Amino acid sequence: MPFVTFEGVEGSGKSTQLRLTAERLRAAGRDVLETREPGGTAIGHTLREILMDAGNTDLDPVTEWLLLEADRRQHVREVLKPAASRGAFVLCDRYSDTTEAYQQIGRGLDARAVRSVDAMARDGLVPDLTLLYDVDPRDGLARSRARDGGRSDRFAAAGLDFHQRVREAYLEIARREPERVRIIFTDAPRDEVSAQTWRVLSERFSL
Repeated sequence: MPFVTFEGVEGSGKSTQLRLTAERLRAAGRDVLETREPGGTAIGHTLREILMDAGNTDLDPVTEWLLLEADRRQHVREVLKPAASRGAFVLCDRYSDTTEAYQQIGRGLDARAVRSVDAMARDGLVPDLTLLYDVDPRDGLARSRARDGGRSDRFAAAGLDFHQRVREAYLEIARREPERVRIIFTDAPRDEVSAQTWRVLSERFSL
């Protein structure tokens, strides 16, 4: 089972590219699972509503992190591992790299604690490939707000400094794990980004 994660700051276009990739894989006759974190299960959907609600301004960073790990554990056990067992091509919008970038680095949480709890939540499941869609946070936030009619969820509403830390964290992960993480720059038109995405997948999985 190829397990591919799509990562990036707010407004990076990763969700659009996941959808386009899934359409192309299905057209090629592949069994594809599209999923996301948070929210890939019924329980996760409830957790997502809490996490994304911009009105929850007093949500503690540790509480935020633990809710995300609870979502991940449920997702791995209920959705991701069963998909692996049947041999599906799994495309996941956000996974553990998000936690390192947003909670460990962005929120400043303890790295050892984050790694330990996340390892428990993942239960040994590691992506075969991670596509990191890179964009300047200023541009990404502008795209995100335009897409959502000027509204911001809890994460998009965080300050620019937070999003810059998140971007740098993602780039550091890519430097640390170049075999797993491939950077795709999103300053090109959507179709060009999609073509680049497909080239990376084709090279890795002989599509």
